Amino acid sequence: MSQHLLMIEDDARLAQMVSEYLGQSGFLVSHAGSAVQGLGSLQANAPDLVILDLMLPDMDGLEVCRRIRALPGALAQTPVLMLTAKGDAMDRIIGLEVGADDYLPKPFEPRELLARIRAVLRRRVDGAPQHGKQLRFGKLEIDCDARTVTVGAQACDLTSYQFDLLVALAERAGRVLTRDQIMEAVRGRELDAFDRSIDVHMGRIRAAIELDAKNPKRILTVRGVGYVFARQQD
Repeated sequence: MSQHLLMIEDDARLAQMVSEYLGQSGFLVSHAGSAVQGLGSLQANAPDLVILDLMLPDMDGLEVCRRIRALPGALAQTPVLMLTAKGDAMDRIIGLEVGADDYLPKPFEPRELLARIRAVLRRRVDGAPQHGKQLRFGKLEIDCDARTVTVGAQACDLTSYQFDLLVALAERAGRVLTRDQIMEAVRGRELDAFDRSIDVHMGRIRAAIELDAKNPKRILTVRGVGYVFARQQD
């Protein structure tokens, strides 16, 4: 069965070109020309991935991404690949901070877009933990089957990629991992958007699972090396 991609893009010519190219690669692509239309289509059809333009006529793409992450259930974890004409590093950081899984500036080569889509979808499948597995560290509970994270009774809001990053660390609790080792554990390292992306994602994970993200107790930074997931937690 073909995987369904939803492209939210106001440039109809670009959307048609991308849809035809990705269609030739076996994907089913639907197009929404506005943010409102795209959000409606996402909730009605539950696509496997959203290709989201940053500059939309009725709503900023960043706000669209925020709204996707606020949706109920599995819809909130729908992978988002953000497209934008802006190539500044700060724009990329903001895109990842609001929940995008990857970022591709315009103009782009269709082959690179295809490669990034495949990498994001591969993370979701190949990076998924074993069926039925649960990880518990004090009040923190990671359900690898349901792909949910809770601290006490409070659900944590993470993207699909961030969930896989957290599991990669938690499964190796007590072991210091470099950024390369962490990204390689969830696959697609060679297609990572830029060097600082792992730090942005770690910041988002900490904000979700730590009592005080500025003074983390669960995910610790090892300066000059990478990160370690603490074995002992409250």
